[in-house]
Amino acid sequence: MYGKGMGAERMHALYEDCRLCPRDCGVDRLQGERGYCGENARMRVAWAGLHRGEEPPLVGENGSGTIFFSGCTLKCGSCQNCQISHWGIGREVSGEELRRLILCLQEAGAANINLVTAGHFTPSIVESISGASQRALRIPVVWNSSGYENLSAIDLLRETVDVYLPDCKTLDGSVSRQLMGAADYPEVVRPALLKMVEDKPLIVEEGQIQQGVIVRHLVLPGLLDQSREVLEWFAGELRDRALLSLMFQYTPVLFDRGKADGNPRRTVSLREHDQVLSWLEELGIDNGYVQDPAGNDDWLPDFTRVNPFPKGQAVPIWHYQTGTVG
Repeated sequence: MYGKGMGAERMHALYEDCRLCPRDCGVDRLQGERGYCGENARMRVAWAGLHRGEEPPLVGENGSGTIFFSGCTLKCGSCQNCQISHWGIGREVSGEELRRLILCLQEAGAANINLVTAGHFTPSIVESISGASQRALRIPVVWNSSGYENLSAIDLLRETVDVYLPDCKTLDGSVSRQLMGAADYPEVVRPALLKMVEDKPLIVEEGQIQQGVIVRHLVLPGLLDQSREVLEWFAGELRDRALLSLMFQYTPVLFDRGKADGNPRRTVSLREHDQVLSWLEELGIDNGYVQDPAGNDDWLPDFTRVNPFPKGQAVPIWHYQTGTVG
């Protein structure tokens, strides 16, 4: 059963007049039409493997079993994964292929199954995870998203997802309009995160998260006021109910093969870094993780390579060009 009793056929029919995300496109993806996400109803994946670059409670001994899906409902201007979110890199996979890949990651020792930017494929994901669970999937499922999620879509995931890993990019509508073309992002992300926290109370066992929410916020250079707003909201609404992951690795990316955009053109300064850290103490946010600033852009993934990540950070299991690796 899927999504409060919805059968697989009804779940799949949600692609027909697609309103899975707040873009509310209404296109018939079953007939091959593509919405804002850039995808029809056939799932596409770019890469899968054991990834050590996630937050500590997600990594375990061997890494998070990460699957990167093609397309995106938000498409931020400086997306580090622009090759798959904007450029369409990826390969079509069936539900059965995804189930086998999920179980292969578990067999390889993954701490969890980490689904990256999969919201536009929610019906297919729910069906695949259900099938994998019937075949002895034993590890938590992580929903790694932009936070730009409809409450109805989160309802569909209630029985499928154990851990939510959403962004809270900004609570300033003018910033979200400029950087991601979504002035409604603040109105969407607040209730979405609150619902995730209500649905999945925090459970951490032996340093590994089994259930709950980790909220990511990427600090943007020159836009500290919007970071302050996010931290104040987190302190008032989510502190002690979720973990915070504060990220400083913003790196300018010319996502459209060299076309300039309106995003910041530099990295976060040391002064900005220290200022934001001082706010954590002031607001009493002490349960979570702080990322070191990026020294250069060497960490940016290149999904055209079998291993897109720096040496030692990931073990490839599947790649869109080759299929199963090794």
